[in-house]
Amino acid sequence: MQKISPKIKGSSYWNNLFKSPTAKNDILEIFKAIPTFSKVRKKYLKELIKLTHNRVYSDGEMIFHQHDPGIGLYIIHEGEVVIVQEGKDGGRQVLAELTKGDFFGELALLDDSPRSASAIAKKDSRIVVLFKPDLDEFMDNFPQEGIKIAKGISQIVATRLRTVNEDYLVLLKKLQQINGGEHAND
Repeated sequence: MQKISPKIKGSSYWNNLFKSPTAKNDILEIFKAIPTFSKVRKKYLKELIKLTHNRVYSDGEMIFHQHDPGIGLYIIHEGEVVIVQEGKDGGRQVLAELTKGDFFGELALLDDSPRSASAIAKKDSRIVVLFKPDLDEFMDNFPQEGIKIAKGISQIVATRLRTVNEDYLVLLKKLQQINGGEHAND
């Protein structure tokens, strides 16, 4: 189990806002590269970007905690984020290390389930957040584009499920080999 920096701090959820015209152009390019939004026409992506919220997190700062309500999709504009799952024993398992252009929290756009892991800034980071109520309103106003977004999210979920299934089969085979090896010595 990997440990992360002990410099974990409180959340800056409602402060540290930033806005700049060059950042908006970068964000447009990042949005176009994300499967969830890749089929959305540029005109509508610009409308969607108007709904985003920008946050700055310091190295070691908590972005959200495991079991918090899932409220939105997070996209890394600058910096690095580590996704960790906290065990009942207090230990942490690193699930992913993400960098510019990566995204996380997309399941929050589909349902109201709590977060399955925590997200922590691994270094100073600028994060673009799209909150579920804003996306829901966008989808109500532009249903054709909303369908494209919903399909994009479902493709991400399907891809991740396939990956988990493949990982499960690999682990199952390893376990069978270990158990088979033990029984061979009996």
